[in-house]
Amino acid sequence: MDEEALERGRRLFDEMSGGRGAEAEAVWSALHPDLANLIVGFVGGTVWSRPGLDLRTRSLVTIAATTALGRRNALELNVRLALGNGATREEIIEVLLHMAVYAGFPASWEALETARAVFDSQTGESAKGASE
Repeated sequence: MDEEALERGRRLFDEMSGGRGAEAEAVWSALHPDLANLIVGFVGGTVWSRPGLDLRTRSLVTIAATTALGRRNALELNVRLALGNGATREEIIEVLLHMAVYAGFPASWEALETARAVFDSQTGESAKGASE
């Protein structure tokens, strides 16, 4: 894997995840180091780093794709990243509702449940941080 792409991907995932990029990379690496290198280097360092679309738009497109494909783990991660990339909860929900027409109502329903769990966890994190 190209070292420059890996470093670019690490910086990008760290930026999008609020400094938690290494945590995601460790999860993928525990499954297999090559998986981590491909996701970080190719997905982050090559594809997501391309000019032409801003990160918010890439996030919303990825949410639509992972919804249509029924990829809940990827959807959960990308809802979190989308919020960090400037997408609002309302925009994410609108994408998920829109997907009911193109991916089916069950896909939209499951995706909305996943998004709600992310939103609830962030509300809990916000409330916890405020009370400490």
